[in-house]
Amino acid sequence: MNTSAQDPKNTIAFQGELGAYSHMAAQAKFPFMDVLPCPSFEDALAAVQNGKARLAMIPIENSTAGRVADIHILLPGSGLHIIGEHFESIRHCLLATPDASKETLKSVTSHVQALGQCRKNLRAMGLHREPFADTAGSAKHVAALGDNSVAAIASKLAAEVYGLQIITEDLQDEGNNTTRFVVLSQEKTEPEKLRGELMTSFTFEVKNIPAALYKALGGFATNGVNMTKLESYYESDSFTVSEFYVDIVGHMGMANVKRAMEELEFHSKRVNILGTYEMERARV
Repeated sequence: MNTSAQDPKNTIAFQGELGAYSHMAAQAKFPFMDVLPCPSFEDALAAVQNGKARLAMIPIENSTAGRVADIHILLPGSGLHIIGEHFESIRHCLLATPDASKETLKSVTSHVQALGQCRKNLRAMGLHREPFADTAGSAKHVAALGDNSVAAIASKLAAEVYGLQIITEDLQDEGNNTTRFVVLSQEKTEPEKLRGELMTSFTFEVKNIPAALYKALGGFATNGVNMTKLESYYESDSFTVSEFYVDIVGHMGMANVKRAMEELEFHSKRVNILGTYEMERARV
């Protein structure tokens, strides 16, 4: 794998260390692109904004943990466009040094969510849990530590990257843990050149008048536009103004979508179109 980013036009950025689930998602969606690991979501977005990478792979929601913190706030102001999505199945592995075994292990470290998702199995193994900043970082830490009593919970890719052995695969308590990612670019898509069913994502803030949200969303029902996601969030800590993130099936070139969006704009302070892209997985 190439992380030198010598060709920005063939580079995709992600948040985290090499071996992170975001790295796996980038590799699965764009197997022939180089990858650029970044310390934070802001850094990953900045890499695209500054031309160090052509794309960014950013997690937006998880089937177990829900919305990824800060992403809804960062996307509208980034100036970038969603051009695709990807669903990555999260399959946790228990990783340790090559000389370790289940008998030598005493503790395990990983991101707090990963520890929680494997709680029952870790309890059965009698391992002490220690939170770490992220999953791939915990694998890197265990490899550097060289202690066969300490394990990490991370991806199979992280085991390859850091030379660790896989003690246990599919360590998660539930098997349906999936993260949805969005692919960001400086360039917008051209809906007429896309194939299959399309999705449009946007954020909006309604006017501060009675029944504004009801009126703003009414156009989607009357025009037969399928809204697959509606989520509210606060842009600041004032708790005074709610922002909304929305996914709909369709695009602005469709007459019914255009009418629905016009009605939304009439009842909103602002509407920010994040992008139109091909749906990787059908919504039912």
